[in-house]
Amino acid sequence: MQFGIFSVSDITRDPISGETPSEAERIEAIVKIAVKAEEVGLDVFAIGEHHNPPFFSSSPTTLLAHIAALTERLILTTATTLITTNDPVRIAEEYAMLQHLSKGRMDLMLGRGNTAPVYPWFGQDIRQGLPLALENYNLLHKLWREDVVDWEGQFRTPLQGFTSTPRPLDDTPPFVWHGSIRTPEIAEQAAFYGNGYFANHIFWPTSHSKRLIDFYRQRFEHYGHGTRKQAIVGVGGQAYIAKRSQDAISEFRPYFDEAPVYGHGPSLEEFTQGTPLTVGSPQEVIDKTLTFHDAFGDYQRQMFLIDHAGMPLGMVLDQLELLGGEVVPVLRKELASRRDPESADAPTHAGLVKAKYGDGPVRRPRPNANRGDNVTGASPYQDSEPAAEYPEI
Repeated sequence: MQFGIFSVSDITRDPISGETPSEAERIEAIVKIAVKAEEVGLDVFAIGEHHNPPFFSSSPTTLLAHIAALTERLILTTATTLITTNDPVRIAEEYAMLQHLSKGRMDLMLGRGNTAPVYPWFGQDIRQGLPLALENYNLLHKLWREDVVDWEGQFRTPLQGFTSTPRPLDDTPPFVWHGSIRTPEIAEQAAFYGNGYFANHIFWPTSHSKRLIDFYRQRFEHYGHGTRKQAIVGVGGQAYIAKRSQDAISEFRPYFDEAPVYGHGPSLEEFTQGTPLTVGSPQEVIDKTLTFHDAFGDYQRQMFLIDHAGMPLGMVLDQLELLGGEVVPVLRKELASRRDPESADAPTHAGLVKAKYGDGPVRRPRPNANRGDNVTGASPYQDSEPAAEYPEI
């Protein structure tokens, strides 16, 4: 099991101090948070992608590459890479570069995002959001697995004899999660390709996420990637931790009440009762997180949102100390004792390379215009595996 934190990169007024950090302050803070995550023993750091205020993370690969240079073992990923409004060619190039720079310590989560205006900003129609997500990933999948791609679709110009560079590290594409809050077609897409499925699991009750995860597991098995137990699942969650439960509630309440996302709605008590949000002692966070395993079975990645709603950097770093020092070690031990030996390991670059090549030599592509790529269109390699076409849903 991998444990980590994710950020939506919001810049929000602190309701206690009344101050709103600048973009520069918030960007500097998120780097410190990521480095601290590694220091306290967490496995993963994720950042979202947004192109509008009050968010700052418009270029996740730039940020994650910088964090990769400051860390040694932390897996770096996205809380969302917008598969609908980004060109799949640019995704293939930018994340392959990040894969090389991080020495494989990365993966990415694809999603449609939650900001409707982003579609026309990038020349797309929100009414085509789902077809865009399906077609664009089909192309991305091919670009990372075929040295030379001929492709034609509905939403972008055709490609003829195109080679995406750099080629994936060790000729092994980054692991992909498909993230969704409520869309079964995205769970179906993840299952078809044998990729991971990430249930956001923040605003909805566990029963809602369970339906999507169960559907993904069923379809994963249907497509022949393994048993339902071997499907690769990630789960989100929110927590605010203090040594004493009453302190956690009193400290977090002002931030909850004024949060742009859920402030001025259900009370803190109602929200913690009806959603995965946990506000309390380390033991309470442990106990509630274990209920996720009760519902979903073995899963491979647990992420927590702890950096949001205007909380100052010091408060977030204190949360990381408690999460890494008192919560995650207990969860690791308890979940390891529950783990079914048939369930899949958490995805890593080393594991993907091992699964592809075993103990044999790793293929290292060397695209060359004289052997045929974007210039000639001829295939320079005969052992490339063509990607399957995505079925209609």
